[in-house]
Amino acid sequence: MNRFQQALARCNRGRPPVWFMRQAGRYHAHYQALKGRHSFMELCKAPELACEVTLGPIDDFGFDAAILFSDLLFPLEAMGMGLAYEPGPVMGWHLRETADLARLAGGEGRLGELQFQADAMRLIRAALPAGKGLLGFVGGPWTLFAYAVEGSHKGSLESAIAGLADGRFEGFCERLLPLLAANMVLQYEAGADTVAVMDTCAGDLPPGMFGRSVMPWLRRLFDAVHERLPGAPITYYSKHTGPAHWHWIETLPAACFGVDWLHPLPQVMAQLGQRRAIQGNVDPHWLLLPPDELETRLRAWFAEMKKLEPDQRAGWICGLGHGVLPQTPESNVRLFLALQAESFGEAS
Repeated sequence: MNRFQQALARCNRGRPPVWFMRQAGRYHAHYQALKGRHSFMELCKAPELACEVTLGPIDDFGFDAAILFSDLLFPLEAMGMGLAYEPGPVMGWHLRETADLARLAGGEGRLGELQFQADAMRLIRAALPAGKGLLGFVGGPWTLFAYAVEGSHKGSLESAIAGLADGRFEGFCERLLPLLAANMVLQYEAGADTVAVMDTCAGDLPPGMFGRSVMPWLRRLFDAVHERLPGAPITYYSKHTGPAHWHWIETLPAACFGVDWLHPLPQVMAQLGQRRAIQGNVDPHWLLLPPDELETRLRAWFAEMKKLEPDQRAGWICGLGHGVLPQTPESNVRLFLALQAESFGEAS
């Protein structure tokens, strides 16, 4: 097993693996050069280009794992909602009322619309250096519903929250889940070590509402994947959630939980990390700091993590609590990786 796979299995005894959400993105000169010649849609949908973007930060910075360069909204496009980037995502229409459910084309029959992700994944797996991990990803059902209704993750999500009670969320999930589960299986079969379910809107719901309305569909998604691929290591990332949400989240049959930066990682590990790997969770805003201040903060943070017993760190996947911000200097990414390697006893 590579270092990343060992951490997923909670048996890593060396330096914790490190990767960043959005490590292939706007902050990186390699990405900007490609973006100057191709549209975002082309970079995602042409497998050779998606592979090239994905491998850029692996070749440049030496991260321990690559994550498929794609977008979580493509299942909505496959369901007939339309999608353009101008430059941010723009849906062709929104799920405003229950009658709109009839316009959705769901189910596994739409899987061919997402084949480009599997094609890119196979190219990445073949080109990835030995010892590197590989992640796929999809959006969580609630997060995808919020985008389907609101068009973005902005504001109070009032209409999306109302949709939890008026039948829209249930009808949406009945159409989405067979497609989403099949998409996850497709990514595993194309070479992913884990597929992350990214629920960036999870913390927008009160814990009780999240538990009662969203968790049953998450469990159905996980069960559908495990029915076809028993034991497949699923990662679940939730943004802006806390201990009351985790009470529900820890019941998911996930191999790894990813968390944002709002809670100390030892606290997260104490509640969630007894039987799961944990991904996280440096504040991505730290990487905007002057190098001296960033180094001071990182050295202190790594020192705290080193105080944990080796068994407690065996399932830690080091990274950020969310994605790399576009303004991040590449030099700060290199500094993070160098200090992480130095702190855990490995030459950078």
